[in-house]
Amino acid sequence: MPRFAANLSMMFNEVPFLERFEAAAKAGFTAVEFLFPYEHPPEAVGQRLRNNGLTQALFNLPPGDWNAGEKGFAALPDRFADLQQSLRTALPYAQATDVKRLHLMAGIADRGDPKAVAAFRKSVVWTAEFFAPHGLDVVIEPINPRNVPGYFLNDFAFARDLINELKIPNLKLQFDIYHCQIIHGDVTMRLREMMRITGHVQIASIPSRNEPDGEELNYPFLFDELDRLGYSGFVGCEYNPRGKTTDGLAWFKPYAGAKP
Repeated sequence: MPRFAANLSMMFNEVPFLERFEAAAKAGFTAVEFLFPYEHPPEAVGQRLRNNGLTQALFNLPPGDWNAGEKGFAALPDRFADLQQSLRTALPYAQATDVKRLHLMAGIADRGDPKAVAAFRKSVVWTAEFFAPHGLDVVIEPINPRNVPGYFLNDFAFARDLINELKIPNLKLQFDIYHCQIIHGDVTMRLREMMRITGHVQIASIPSRNEPDGEELNYPFLFDELDRLGYSGFVGCEYNPRGKTTDGLAWFKPYAGAKP
C-alpha cells in the first residue's frame, strides 16, 4: 500500500503553515512534504513533526528569489556560490526534520546550452557529495514546460541518463506522475523503466492538478502498479485541492493511517 505524504505548501491552506502539520495528521496522513521551510526556524518545523507523529518525506533546497521567478541555481553557471550556500542553509532543516531526501532545483536555463549542462552536472555532483555524509539522498525532478516555462530539467530521459551516467549512490529521480504525463505520457512504462533509480513519487490529476480522483489517469491502477514494482518510498500529494482540503480526501480514505 502506498505511503502518502501531504504536501503542506498546497494542501491544508485553510490554516497557517505551522498548523498544517496537525491538520494533516488528523486527516490520517503519517507523512508530509512541502516546498520550502525556510521562513520558519528549523526547530519549530521539527517540533511540529514530532508533536503530530509525522515523518518528513521531502523538501526542496532553497530556490533563490521564488517571488521573482527563480527556480533554483543548479544549471546557472554564474550562481554556483549561491548553490553552495543553499546547501548550508538547508542542512539544519534536514537535521531538525530527519528528512532523508532533498530536491535540487535546476533553475531557468536552456538545456541546449553546453555551459548550462556542465553547470547542472557540476551542481548535482557537488550537492550529492555534500549531503552523502549526512545520510541524505538528493533527487532531481523533471518539470513540465506548461507549469514552468524555460525550466532546465524538462525531460525524464535526460534525468535518467545523467543519474545512470554519474552512478552516485545517493542521487535519485523524483518521479512526478503529473509532470511525466504532461511531458511524455506513457506513465506506467516509464515507471517500470525508471523505478530502479526513483527516490520519490508525486501525484496530481491531469490536466487540472487537483485531487488524484479522475481526469486523464487511473490512479488506483497506478497505486497498485507502484506496489507491483516494489516501491517502498513516499508518494507526495502535490496537488491543489478544488475546495477545502478535507472535503476532497475521499480518494485517500482507503489508505489513511498507513505507517512509514
